[in-house]
Amino acid sequence: MEQLSAIPETALWTLHHRAVAARQPGTTFHDPKAVELTERLDFPFAERFGSGQGLGSRMQRHRVELIDGEVADFLRRCPRGTVVCLGDGLETQYWRVDNGRAHWLSVDLPEAIGLRARLLPPEPRQRLLACSATDPAWLAEVETEHGVMVVAQGLLMYLRPGEVHTLFERCADRFPGGTLVFDSIPHWFGRATLRGVSRQAGYRVPPMPWSVGGRELLRDPRTVPLAARHGWLFRVLALDLPDRRARIVGSVGLPELFRAG
Repeated sequence: MEQLSAIPETALWTLHHRAVAARQPGTTFHDPKAVELTERLDFPFAERFGSGQGLGSRMQRHRVELIDGEVADFLRRCPRGTVVCLGDGLETQYWRVDNGRAHWLSVDLPEAIGLRARLLPPEPRQRLLACSATDPAWLAEVETEHGVMVVAQGLLMYLRPGEVHTLFERCADRFPGGTLVFDSIPHWFGRATLRGVSRQAGYRVPPMPWSVGGRELLRDPRTVPLAARHGWLFRVLALDLPDRRARIVGSVGLPELFRAG
C-alpha cells in the first residue's frame, strides 16, 4: 500500500483498533466490516500500531459506541435523514448502524477519499466527496429535507481552534434543527501531541491543536463553565443547532477503560 501522509494514516490506526476490539472473545462490540478489511489489507498493522491489546482499542470502542448511539437515535427520529461524516477515512459506521433508508455522505481529503473508494466502495445510499471539512463547498452537497446529523469523529482535534469555530458557525447557519456530534481531547493530551511525545509502538500521534479543558463546555465561539468530574481522557459532545449549546454524550476516563478490559 502506498505511503500515507500523517493524518490520513490515522484512518488505518483507528481501523486497526476497532477490528481488534471487535475480535475480543465475548465482546458486545461488533464491527465485521473493520475485521474483514484488516484481514484483506496487506499492511503491517500490529508492527506499525501495536497489538491493540491496550487502552487504545478500548478508547476506540468507547468512542465508537457513544457516537453510534447518537447516530442510531437520530435515525430512529429521522429515518430518511442524511448523515454527513466529516473526515470519514476508513470508518465503517454505515455498516454498523444504517437503517436501510438513510443517506450517507462521506467528506474527506482527496487522498483519503481515493483510498476509501478503493477499499470501501460506496453502496447506493452512500456518496463520497473529496473536500476538506474546512472548505464550505461540502455544505451545499447536503440534502436537508429529512433532517441532518453531522458526525466529526476523530477530526476536530487536528484543526486549528479558529477552524473549529468557523465550522460550527457554518453548520449552525446551514443546518438549523440539525446536530453536530464530535469528540474532544483535554488540554494536557493536546499539549503532549504538540510536543511530539505521544507515541504508540512505531506510530506517532499527529499534532492536535484543538482541545477542551476539563471544566469547559463549548459554546461557540466561547467556552462556559461545566461542573464535570476530572480525569477524563476523551469526551463525545453533541452540538444542537443552531443554538450552538453543546451537551455531553459521554466522558471516558481510566475507570471506564479498565472496566472495559
